[in-house]
Amino acid sequence: MTEMDLKLIKMNTSFYYQKKDGLGKKIAHLGRIFYDKFEKVDSLLTSTLIQKHLKKEVILAHSLILNDNKVENIVFDYNGRNTEKFYHKAQLMLREEGFMNFTAYQSKTPGHLHLYIHKGHTELSEGKRLGRMLSLKLSQMFPTEWKVFPNDEMPTEFNILALPYEVYAKERGSSWARHL
Repeated sequence: MTEMDLKLIKMNTSFYYQKKDGLGKKIAHLGRIFYDKFEKVDSLLTSTLIQKHLKKEVILAHSLILNDNKVENIVFDYNGRNTEKFYHKAQLMLREEGFMNFTAYQSKTPGHLHLYIHKGHTELSEGKRLGRMLSLKLSQMFPTEWKVFPNDEMPTEFNILALPYEVYAKERGSSWARHL
C-alpha cells in the first residue's frame, strides 16, 4: 500500500495514537469499563512513522473526529469471516443510499476490513446518526459482525482506528452516475 492510498482517508495528521504494551488506562463509560491501550502523541504523523507502521514495527491509529467536532468518514469495522460477501452487500447498499466514494482496507487481522465511507465535512452528531442508519439497513441483509464509527457507545477517545495495511477495494463514482 502507498501513502497515496492513505490520503483517501483525509485524516488529521497533527496528532496520532500509538499502541502501548499492557492493559492500558481504565475508563468507565455508560456503565462499561474500557481499557485504552493507545496513547495520544501530540506531534505530526509523518511519512517515516507511517512506513514503520506498514512494516509492523509500531501500531499507529488516527482519530475519526477532527478538531472542529466534524468527521470526514463513517467507518464500518468488519470483524466477521466472510469479507467478500460483506463488502458486496455493503457496496450495493451504499450505492443505493447514494454513497459513491468508499474504500475498504484490510486491517492487521486477516479477513477483517475497515470500510471507510468518504462523506466529507459532516457534524459529529450527523455522522453518528448516518452510521446508525447505514448499520441498521445493512443488518437487514447481513448478520451484524461490525462496529460503526463514530458512535456514542464508546468514549470519544475510542473513536480511533488503527491505520490500515492494504487496500481491499475502492469505489469512486460520481453523484450523477446513479441516474444513468
